[in-house]
Amino acid sequence: MGVPTTNQPSAKLIVGLIGGDVRLFDVVKKSLQKKFGPIENESRIFNFDHTRYYEKEFGRGLKRLFIVFCKPVSLSKNHRIKLYTNKLEKKLSSRTGRRVNIDPGYIGLSSLTLFTTKERSHRIYLDSHIYAEVELQFVQGTFVPLEWTYPDYRTKDYIEFFNSVRRIHLAEIRKGFKA
Repeated sequence: MGVPTTNQPSAKLIVGLIGGDVRLFDVVKKSLQKKFGPIENESRIFNFDHTRYYEKEFGRGLKRLFIVFCKPVSLSKNHRIKLYTNKLEKKLSSRTGRRVNIDPGYIGLSSLTLFTTKERSHRIYLDSHIYAEVELQFVQGTFVPLEWTYPDYRTKDYIEFFNSVRRIHLAEIRKGFKA
């Protein structure tokens, strides 16, 4: 029988941004920093061209940026992160709709997990209509995709970035850094 420990697991908060106007990314980053603290790292800006899912809403020529926060987050009640980012998306919307997509998740030692409002068979319900989905699992020294992993999350560039975030988190755990 497994015995729960008193140690709270933690992970690195990562937020993916998708939009056509990268200047809006700076506005989002400032709002997120007020809520979650300083940014530790961010990816380069990627072209978001692995799917056309968002083109109707945001147009063509979309960009993607990932930001990672310094302070690890507790995995307890973390559905609130998605509730906050949904409110922020709405606040930054225009009369015609959203101007940026904000996808929070976390990188732990064994996986990259995203939060979503969409129910599917492989997603776990957390609370308040928020689900968790393991997007990548860490196997034999690297993140690897699963059957349902989004096409862009399968790319070498993304996985290299996520692996670098995991290495930082592992070093923090070894030093005793806590959420």
